[in-house]
Amino acid sequence: MSSHHEMSDPGRLQQTLEGIGDLYRQSLDKHGLTAKSVGWKDEVSHRLRFEKLVQVIDVRAVKAGITINDWGCGYGAMFHYLDRVLGRRLTSYYGYDIIDKMLIEAASFVNDPRAEWIKNPEVTRDADYSLVCGTFNVRLEANDDLWTAYIKHHLMNLAARSRKGFAFNMLSTYVDWKQDNLYYGDPFMFFDFCKRSISRYVSLFHDYPLYEWTLIVRKEADVR
Repeated sequence: MSSHHEMSDPGRLQQTLEGIGDLYRQSLDKHGLTAKSVGWKDEVSHRLRFEKLVQVIDVRAVKAGITINDWGCGYGAMFHYLDRVLGRRLTSYYGYDIIDKMLIEAASFVNDPRAEWIKNPEVTRDADYSLVCGTFNVRLEANDDLWTAYIKHHLMNLAARSRKGFAFNMLSTYVDWKQDNLYYGDPFMFFDFCKRSISRYVSLFHDYPLYEWTLIVRKEADVR
């Protein structure tokens, strides 16, 4: 499920991903295992992002446990949050990153048999839910068209690998100023894309005190 745009400049895309890897490696060296190392201001805003993403999970429907893909897992902070919220209902967690150093740190930070760390630019396992926190925000030199196509490609991949649904967040176009190396996503465009291409059951959260939004996509209707 590759998009035409993405494949039209694979060299630029690869260069961008390598640059992102370098950026986060340097950040990890500088800030250690904290929210700052993965580009967030503080632990409070980091946790708020997790709170929004996990709203895709229907805990009441759980009978045999929950499996999670965390695409762009960094040092594994999401695992500890999920463990607090879900407890033993969390049966398998797959953390993906493209940076060896992040995955090594994550394995020691989490140290739990339910967690598996995978170096891959794509989600490769089927899980009940897939969560993406901040992974789409840094685009460096890639232009908006290329990065938008890259995101849509990965949303289709997430949809294919998520049995019950997935959630992701993105910096909003509703901002006062923009940083050149970051990507700001139009919430309406991505809502429309997910609604038309993936599922009828889509929710947009743009009502919390950060310059971003969260989109949750369920495969089935939420009857709460």
